[in-house]
Amino acid sequence: MAATKKTAPAAKSARGRKQDRARVASGQDYEVRYEAKKSGRSASAVKKAVKKVGNSRKKVERKLGR
Repeated sequence: MAATKKTAPAAKSARGRKQDRARVASGQDYEVRYEAKKSGRSASAVKKAVKKVGNSRKKVERKLGR
């Protein structure tokens, strides 16, 4: 029997967290609410922006006028 090496999930590494923060997951209500509150726009406006420009946080913020 060979021992298997377990690796940490990507979200545990600094790189994984940084990449996760750079994106807006439109399927996650808490992410949509956060971005809506931050930009002063509605949740549906955030979802439309994500659909139009992709899930890059910078692009979504630019589209929402931040």
